[in-house]
Amino acid sequence: MEAGAFFEAVTKGLDAAGIRWVRNARLVRGLDYYRHTAFEFVTDRLGAQGTVLGGGRYDGLIEALGGPPTAAVGWAAGIERLAMLIDEPERDRIDVAVVPMGEAAQPVANQVLAVLRRAGVAADMAYKGNMKRRMQKADASGALWAVIIGDDEVARGEVALKHMSDQTQRWVPVDRLVDVLKG
Repeated sequence: MEAGAFFEAVTKGLDAAGIRWVRNARLVRGLDYYRHTAFEFVTDRLGAQGTVLGGGRYDGLIEALGGPPTAAVGWAAGIERLAMLIDEPERDRIDVAVVPMGEAAQPVANQVLAVLRRAGVAADMAYKGNMKRRMQKADASGALWAVIIGDDEVARGEVALKHMSDQTQRWVPVDRLVDVLKG
C-alpha cells in the first residue's frame, strides 16, 4: 500500500509538471537495493540503445550498511549517448520573446514559456528592466514575435501578441497562442 501511494504521488508530480511518462512494469535496474521507483530516460533517436539515463530510489541502503535511515535517489547516464543527442545546430535567433510585466504576470509567463518550448517554438523571456528595456531585449534577440503579459492580460486570460517587424499587435487567448503562432 505504501509503495502504491508513493508511485501515485510520483506520477501526479510528473503529470503536474507536464512530463510525459510511460509505466514499464518489467523495468528492472539490476540492483536489489532500489525501492519504490526506478526510472529510465529513453529516446527513439539512438536505435536499440535508446536508454540514456537510469536510476531510482534506494531508501534503506545507508541503513543496510549500518547508517541511519536515509532517503536517497541515484542515477547514472551514458555520456556518449547524451553527446549523440546534442549535435543539432543552434538556432540563430528565437521565434518568440515572452515579456512579463507585473506580479501576476510572472507565473503565467513561466507557464507560457514552457508551453511554447514543448510545442517546438524557440522562445526565451525578457524579464529584467522596465517595459521599454524588456522590449529592446526582445527586439535584440531577433524574435519574430513578442508575447506581452501584464496583469490586465492575466485577468482576461489573454496575451498581447506583437509582431516585431511591423509592430502590429493583437490579443490572443492564452490557450490558443501556440495555434496562432503555428497557424
